[in-house]
Amino acid sequence: MSIDIRDSATIERRLWNEIENHQVGMLGVVGGEAHHLQPMTAFVESGAKRLWFFTRRDTDLVREIGAGHQAMFVLQQRDFRACIGGRLSVRHDRDRMDRYWNAVVAAWYPEGKDDPALTLLSLDCDDAQVWVSEAGPMRFAWEIAKANATGHAPDLGARAEVRFH
Repeated sequence: MSIDIRDSATIERRLWNEIENHQVGMLGVVGGEAHHLQPMTAFVESGAKRLWFFTRRDTDLVREIGAGHQAMFVLQQRDFRACIGGRLSVRHDRDRMDRYWNAVVAAWYPEGKDDPALTLLSLDCDDAQVWVSEAGPMRFAWEIAKANATGHAPDLGARAEVRFH
């Protein structure tokens, strides 16, 4: 299945599907004191262009973002990579906690949904850079060999920019 990297609606749809299907990526505050991203599980609201993350109020990430801060969420799969930028804020939303709560989330928060320190982060997405490769292992090997023999870069996919607003 070939994807047209110039078709922004298709790229955006694929982006939301990839996040929804794989969920785990790396989240971090842009220019923050904690210079490293951290693994987080994302819950997608594609219509609102928003990602939700469970966390505790006493984490470094929550202390760092305060009322809101620019952040990045990075997703990496074998043939799909994305970096999503937007505004990250702390939003205690019980309806969404109920909606997204599952056995995996419960394993990380043993005191349950009633834990007073449990909260959510909301990433209101502004834009994304997406890299798509539809090259399997054979094509990858061929393109690498060809690039080394010819001095030209391998043709393994393309990059697209998605703007949400």
